[in-house]
Amino acid sequence: MLNTAKKSARVMNIIHDSIVDGPGLRTVIFFAGCEHRCKGCHNPESWNYQNGSEMTVEQILAEIKANPITNVTFSGGDPFFQADVVIDLAKLVKDLGKNLWVYTGYTLEQIQVNNRYDELLKYVDVLVDGPFIESEKDYSIDFRGSRNQKIHYLSPR
Repeated sequence: MLNTAKKSARVMNIIHDSIVDGPGLRTVIFFAGCEHRCKGCHNPESWNYQNGSEMTVEQILAEIKANPITNVTFSGGDPFFQADVVIDLAKLVKDLGKNLWVYTGYTLEQIQVNNRYDELLKYVDVLVDGPFIESEKDYSIDFRGSRNQKIHYLSPR
């Protein structure tokens, strides 16, 4: 069992029953903090880590459990900005048997060279990577905002 009693994250919002942040119905956790600052970002208020509210891992997990039929997506901001806490939450999400998608402005290659992120990747089923590039914006592609972003299936789930 993880000791998450004192761990907390800055959360911008939690949306239940999303159909645009991965397949099916999803509970989406929007974390605060992002260093990418993509021009045309649909959520620029999430760049500032001080925005949003402080939530414990247990509070976030309770929100996820409150909607038992949904899978889970971590978005932001950038979840990797708060990787130390997000790792613990991701493990608990997987313990619930949920499928986990994570959106990040980093590329998979950038993540793989940073040992700090190895643990988080172990729990991610699908990673949507890359910064939003306004000149490549495309509303016709599923689950991405711009054509440069890639969907990486990291597990058979």
